[in-house]
Amino acid sequence: MSAITRVYAGRLAGMVVRGPDADAIGRVRDVVVTVRQTGSVSRALGLVVEMVGSKRIFLPMLRIAAIEPQDITLVTGSISMRGYSSRIGELTIMGDLIGSKVHVDDPEHPELKGRALEIADIELERTRTRDWVISRVAVFTEKPKFGRRPKLEIVPWNDVHGIGAGGVGQSNATAEMIAEFEDMRPADVALKMYELPAHQREQIAQELDDERLADIMQELSEEKQAQLLEAFDIERAADVLEEMDPDDAADLLGELPDEKADVLLELMDPEESAPVRRLMNFSDNTVGALMTPEPLVTTPQTTVAEALAMARDPDLPTSLSSMVFVVRPPTATPTGKYLGCVHLQRLLREPPSSLVGGVLDPDLPALLADDDQETAARFFATYNLVCGPVLDEDKHLLGAVAVDDLLDHMLPEGWRDKDLRTDDDTRQPLFR
Repeated sequence: MSAITRVYAGRLAGMVVRGPDADAIGRVRDVVVTVRQTGSVSRALGLVVEMVGSKRIFLPMLRIAAIEPQDITLVTGSISMRGYSSRIGELTIMGDLIGSKVHVDDPEHPELKGRALEIADIELERTRTRDWVISRVAVFTEKPKFGRRPKLEIVPWNDVHGIGAGGVGQSNATAEMIAEFEDMRPADVALKMYELPAHQREQIAQELDDERLADIMQELSEEKQAQLLEAFDIERAADVLEEMDPDDAADLLGELPDEKADVLLELMDPEESAPVRRLMNFSDNTVGALMTPEPLVTTPQTTVAEALAMARDPDLPTSLSSMVFVVRPPTATPTGKYLGCVHLQRLLREPPSSLVGGVLDPDLPALLADDDQETAARFFATYNLVCGPVLDEDKHLLGAVAVDDLLDHMLPEGWRDKDLRTDDDTRQPLFR
């Protein structure tokens, strides 16, 4: 049965949410969205799920593998158990939007113009990037009467007016700023946050969801990251660390007092904290401290089509998607014996049914975890790569180092605190 790519929020209410093992986690009670101004995409951020005992948690939409007619399946059984609470800039469909009065300007329905209409339901559509966005709205054109079906019309979301980031008919400066950040790259959001007073930066950080905040924090200096982490309660801090890349989380924990770092590691999910602990064992300025333990890894029996599907993961950084590493089982780092690598360009030239074991490059030298940053820089310059394998002395793959992480550490301390400028007389960023 094919997964659903369009669904009305009212249909989701009450549906059972199951983990990848088919065990029931809870039932959907609402959908959290962020509303943008007309012409911009308004996204569904996640579901409010009621668990046994009536506790409600927030479940990000990107954790959803599929929405089926009877239930919702997750990609992972690892979820945050922190109780749900609404944040500035977030609205719920059932709680805030359905039943609200709006006006529409749909050229297909000129008879609706100038009328106050009530929202009956909201349609969500899944995009190619796995985001769920608001696509259409069902509105009552005539109030339902006893014994009669209500009259409804379906109008495009962009033709619906009267809903702001702060709610129906409301405006909120912080909410509008968070909404503005929604379509910006994390690095550009980080630059904007540098310009804000510390208290406002902390307020916005408190209102962002964990995944988005983690992406943005990774673009801040470690000093600013530590300041934000100090503003959170200990459980929220651990949740954000879980969403960060392991190498960035390890760097941040290295900036904190040992006692607090130990407490945060204990609060993190063991699967998330294990690679962070391993990275923290490497000396500063070594390749081991820079690498990510989550590169693309396959066995020789993997087909080219399967490897390309892995590289298409929209959550994977561009640098890491450029190279597939081939190993003997197990494929989780530290892996079995490292056999070689295949560049993305080579995969694109091969028949989809070919096995990666037949097209891998066994001769590309690998970096060792104890190599220094200068050695890594020479490696990238010599072989014109943006990602390289990192091995231990026994030829097991420990991870991969990306050129962007190397540059991050080789640039002068505090480089993130400065704008990219076109010249000395302007503070306009070099890139937009």
